[in-house]
Amino acid sequence: MELLQDSIPKVYAVVAAAALYARASSSLLRPGLPRLVALLPVLAFLAAAPLAFTSSASVRGTAAFFFAWLCMFKVGLLAAGRGPLDPALPLLTFLFTALLPVKLRGAVGASKGKAPVSIVSCAVKVAVIAAILRLYQFRDRLHLYVRLALYGVHMYCFLDLLLPCIAAVGGALGMEMEPQFDRPYLASSLRDFWGRRWNLMVSAILRPSVYEPVRANAGVAAGVLASFAVSGLMHEP
Repeated sequence: MELLQDSIPKVYAVVAAAALYARASSSLLRPGLPRLVALLPVLAFLAAAPLAFTSSASVRGTAAFFFAWLCMFKVGLLAAGRGPLDPALPLLTFLFTALLPVKLRGAVGASKGKAPVSIVSCAVKVAVIAAILRLYQFRDRLHLYVRLALYGVHMYCFLDLLLPCIAAVGGALGMEMEPQFDRPYLASSLRDFWGRRWNLMVSAILRPSVYEPVRANAGVAAGVLASFAVSGLMHEP
């Protein structure tokens, strides 16, 4: 990892090469154990990739979200012949879907109108982030719950600014993406918040990789518990 240390372009180049290998090997091997064995080196590298960033906790955390969580789960689902990745996808679409926290719209979603990005909303989120960064200077005086609440708002504003920008790049390349958030502050219940409004890419990954297999063998309650357990584990540093 020393050659890649704190170099975003180098890390992304190597991850892209790993994704190309995953696509090529998956096109030659049927889903199942042979494909999984071929993809094990990719899974191992994705798990270790965030460790290349040592100077910035925020960059390391973002890399962990992109690579060690979403991309690794996508590749794992690819080994089983499920999930958003498919070796039949065009090369650029495959790379974009593998390396970034995006999900292509299906045929049904593609017919729906796309909500425009609000400049006012973006400006408000930037202002909120600036205010929170200012408050972080006094974190030693803030109650733990206040710090946690500020961090949650900070992460939401940051991701809700970053992910639409990524989707806009995908749109410019001819790919239509599903939204990652759906106004979580309007949630009517915890179920509505976690399942339909907050970080929908994670829900789309956990559903086929954890919830559905566990539910099929142990029931709905076990599937929900396993999904939250895996999500909690992946949130740990």
